[in-house]
Amino acid sequence: MNNYKKDFTILRNNPELTYLDSTASSLTPDSVVEKINEYYKNYRANIARGVYKTSEQATEEYEKTRQKVANFINAAEKEIVFTSGTTMSLNMIAYGLSNLVGENNNIVTTAMEHHANFIPWQQLAKNKEAEFRVTNIDKQGRLDLNDLKNKVDKNTKILTFTYVSNVLGTINPVKEIIQEVKKINPEIITVVDAAQASPHLKLDVKNLDCDFLAFSGHKMLGPTGVGVLYGKIEKLKLLKPIFTGGEMISEVTCQASTFAELPHRLEAGTPNIAGAIAFKESLKYLKKVGFENIQKHEQKLVKYTFEKMKNEFGDDVKIFGPEKVEEHSGSISFTFKKYHPHDIAAILDQEKNVCIRVGMHCAMPLHREFLNVHATARLSVYLYNDKNDIDKFIEGLKRIEEILG
Repeated sequence: MNNYKKDFTILRNNPELTYLDSTASSLTPDSVVEKINEYYKNYRANIARGVYKTSEQATEEYEKTRQKVANFINAAEKEIVFTSGTTMSLNMIAYGLSNLVGENNNIVTTAMEHHANFIPWQQLAKNKEAEFRVTNIDKQGRLDLNDLKNKVDKNTKILTFTYVSNVLGTINPVKEIIQEVKKINPEIITVVDAAQASPHLKLDVKNLDCDFLAFSGHKMLGPTGVGVLYGKIEKLKLLKPIFTGGEMISEVTCQASTFAELPHRLEAGTPNIAGAIAFKESLKYLKKVGFENIQKHEQKLVKYTFEKMKNEFGDDVKIFGPEKVEEHSGSISFTFKKYHPHDIAAILDQEKNVCIRVGMHCAMPLHREFLNVHATARLSVYLYNDKNDIDKFIEGLKRIEEILG
């Protein structure tokens, strides 16, 4: 991998900064920031409304991003809905499908879900008096596929699961899972949370054959406040709009309203125009680097981190998730002796300027009911990290031992 640090002003301005929290939100390269500025400096106008040049240019740039996203995941442009992020996308799907769920149905998810892909479905099941089923994980933090197949039956309306766990780093076999559950119930609707997969893995929705898929721009070098909801056309048509108002309508009278065609019927109001326009620069950057290169680089860093942590601290460190590097993403959650994760993060920051994430990582059921811990510390690597960052992190853990004893 090249030295991509040079492409990020934040890293050039803060040479002592070691950023190991990309699972929460990645850094943003200069080309993306420049595209945001380009919009505000050169064609700042609302989209899909004005018939003047700047508005038409803004609209064109915005729709070019939709085209870029569609190509990025092998979808049609009409299958791409812009949202504020994965959380909004998943909530829109849950709300939009609510009329399809009844008291005789069940919804199946997994123990490793982020709250954004857990709570909406839990609440939907509760409101519809349907059964909410949670699939177990094994001791390695991998999805128990036999349990999953046992949980799915002819009454399962929706299966929703993450592509990559934000805590365990587990990479789920999405295509295999969808194929297996479709054998049990061909009518099941499959929803994939790809928030942690999209920055690291090449996505192909046609190959995966998922009905819905959601991800966020800010985790893949893009701006905050931009997300994608993908759905097969026939499945998007099932969604009732969660928001109504400007630009999502075809005709309004005092008696009734008709909605616009997809995808615009699901995009009410003025969006994050600058963010969406700049998002295509993120996709260009990632394509230039190449996902195969990103994966190889991250696997090397994960392997190096595993070895360093085990060699330096042995059983004093407990790492969660699969031991095999090829089954693991760049997220590594751990506990260190009896030190509280918040103390770990605070000392790493204050003593070494190392940024990691701590807590339950919006996965409370996973921590409390399956891992049996109240919190974990989590470091995550991305294309701009290197072995020096990991060495500095290890030095920080040694410093924690010195301070806390």
